[in-house]
Formats: sequence, structure tokens, C-alpha cells
Amino acid sequence: MTLSLTVDPHAPEPPFEQIRARIAEQARSGALPVGHKLPTVRGLAGELGLAANTVAKAYRALETDGVIETRGRNGTFVAAPGDTADREAAAAAQAYAQRAHRLGLDRAAALAAAQDALRAVYGD
Repeated sequence: MTLSLTVDPHAPEPPFEQIRARIAEQARSGALPVGHKLPTVRGLAGELGLAANTVAKAYRALETDGVIETRGRNGTFVAAPGDTADREAAAAAQAYAQRAHRLGLDRAAALAAAQDALRAVYGD
């Protein structure tokens, strides 16, 4: 298995977001299996003709999302799905609920706002 990745310089999404989205998609679909070693930041940047900071930004976002994990000098690998994403989603939901409560929204208004946001991202 190899990482299949291209960046469209004319796409509306910035290059780091294209890299983040494509690696996440391949990891979630199984095209990149758990434990698959990813190229180094500099290596992938060189392959794609991008600045190393662009790839580093994508890798940081993927690590925050729990899609990849860095193991020091051993490299960067596709992480096991689920645990990190579930924890991050629960933390985000908790923060939203607390903020909506502080703003004085009742439960129905807070839920409606969350549902509107989800529809905007996921579609109807």
C-alpha cells in the first residue's frame, strides 16, 4: 500500500487542506491501513512540490484529529480509528453545550443550532 496523493493548485481548498482531507479519506476507507508509515514531511513536500510547512500543517491537523500518530524518530503512522475521534467529538460537544448554556439558549435552541451546523457540513 502506498499513499496516493495529488494537490490541485487551482482547487478552492488550500493545499494543506487537500493533503489533510485525502490522507484522512484514505485512512478511513482502509486504503491506508492502520500502522502504515507515511512519508516524512520533507519527503512528501518534495514529492508534491510544496513547502515543508504546508505538509507539516496537514500532518498536525491529522494528528489532532487522531488519524495519524507520530512516534518520534520512528516516523508518522496511520492511527487506529475511533478512540481519538470519539473523545474529540465528545469534548467539542461538551464545550458547545456549556457555551450555549452560558449564552442563555434553552435546550431546543441549542439543539437547533447544532443541527443547522451539522446540516451545513454534512448536507441534508
